[in-house]
Amino acid sequence: MQIDIYSDVVCPWCFIGKRRLEQALEQIGAAQRVQVRWRPFQLNPTMPKGGMDRRTYLQAKFGGAEALHRIEEQVAKAGKADGIEFAFDRIARTPNTFDAHRLIWFAGQQGCQDEVAEALFYSYFTKGRGIGSLDSLAEIASDCGLNREEVERFLASDRAVQEVRAEEAAGHRLGIRGVPYFVLNGSISISGAQPPDIFVSALQQAEDTVMKRKEGA
Repeated sequence: MQIDIYSDVVCPWCFIGKRRLEQALEQIGAAQRVQVRWRPFQLNPTMPKGGMDRRTYLQAKFGGAEALHRIEEQVAKAGKADGIEFAFDRIARTPNTFDAHRLIWFAGQQGCQDEVAEALFYSYFTKGRGIGSLDSLAEIASDCGLNREEVERFLASDRAVQEVRAEEAAGHRLGIRGVPYFVLNGSISISGAQPPDIFVSALQQAEDTVMKRKEGA
């Protein structure tokens, strides 16, 4: 089974959605027969290259400090239930995530895309590490076992710029307006960080479809 996940690494619900999908795969014993591909979807493609002060940006986006506080409390509660300890107070800046998506693409070529996506989520949301600079991205990639010098050369080049833009454009053509967004075997879609039982139902439906196709072949 193929699962394409459209996400942004500064989206806390994408991190939660990853955990809930993993729980569902574990429940039905499907983790070993599923290939997950991470697809780019920038929530703010016009973010300055150097990012912005996180509080300033999000308070303007959500309508003030109180509104942001309520949202963070809601996310933190949901995350804790799924084993994620969000540490929003440690995050200083909201980065431009295009290079992070390029790194995820590169990791896909090296066979460790899910590990790098996990490391980016974890580093940003629980450690408060910057994920906007090339140096921090190279360090995170190195922690995942990738060759740091190769990653630095890749990020310093314009490699995968067109590929990432093309993948993001494909998501927009699907009608995606928010993330996380999951596409199972190119046909079954799930929008949002749904509870594990919703994922279980969709995964079983996707597997049943594959079996019926094989039987009819």
